[in-house]
Amino acid sequence: MGDLERELRDLSTWLETPEPPDVRAQVRERLHRPARRWRPLAAAALAAVLVAVLPPTRAAVADVVSGLLRFAGVSIAVSPEQTTPSGVASPLPGQRVAGLDEAQRAVRFPIRLPAKLGPPERVLVADPDPTGACRVATLLYDGGALRVDAFDGRLNLSFHKEVIPPGAEWVEVNGDFAVWVDGPHVLSYVDRAGTVHKESARLAASTLIWQDADVSYRLEGARTQAEAIEIARSLR
Repeated sequence: MGDLERELRDLSTWLETPEPPDVRAQVRERLHRPARRWRPLAAAALAAVLVAVLPPTRAAVADVVSGLLRFAGVSIAVSPEQTTPSGVASPLPGQRVAGLDEAQRAVRFPIRLPAKLGPPERVLVADPDPTGACRVATLLYDGGALRVDAFDGRLNLSFHKEVIPPGAEWVEVNGDFAVWVDGPHVLSYVDRAGTVHKESARLAASTLIWQDADVSYRLEGARTQAEAIEIARSLR
């Protein structure tokens, strides 16, 4: 419970309520109060409080009972053991190669480049809507072993991950919360209709997930957590 309590105390700084009553002070007081008989119920009760008061654009909702985390357009489910995708990994819907300028015209959010990595070797855009606007832009480095996926964080879920314990951990990028998924894990795409495409899932490498100005990011393939955070901080 020690790690969970520390994470919840950190999350308390995000508590916002647009209208009265303002429960932030009471929640913070409860989080910092010495744990007594409420400790066995802390996980479920405080998770429910966080669901109620976190603003939608920064929603980081952890259901500690079901082992499901939803953050920045990505859902993460904890599995008891590592599984191998049963299907054949396939590109995202409508995926195509594009020049950087063309890719920027194809999406409705700014494409930012990591100064730590420089210009990408290839750029992909995917999942266009009926107007042709794409949902995802991907920057590829190191022959595709290192990739940055960017997508509109205001949209519904875009990716689904299945990890084994300890699964995901909270970290920080530029003062905001992020999630680090250590080690290989199954990655599925969630289409615009909300369908999880497990039949075309693939095994993904360690990944950092964060959000900035309503744009969500997945950095996959960094060698260490520290390297991933350094790359994320260098987005320009």
